[in-house]
Amino acid sequence: MSESKVSMEARILQAVKLTLARVIKDTATPHGMRHPLSDGTIEDLRQCLALISARERELAEAAGQPTEARPRFSNEPTRESSVIRFHKNPPADDKD
Repeated sequence: MSESKVSMEARILQAVKLTLARVIKDTATPHGMRHPLSDGTIEDLRQCLALISARERELAEAAGQPTEARPRFSNEPTRESSVIRFHKNPPADDKD
């Protein structure tokens, strides 16, 4: 499969996934209220999102991209982060 087809397919999957997520968000109801979508439609949405995720994973593996990516909080420390000291440590031989 050529790079342009993989790229186009990935873009289509992303657009469909975002659209489904917006539909889900726009139809969300407060706890305890009946959802406007039927149980069957909700299950179909779940299945569609699962299929999209599976195909995105396949495309990433075929392209040699890491597939272990997980969402992260913006304030979550990264593996590359390190502690920077702004104050010097007190001298070790300061025993009075």
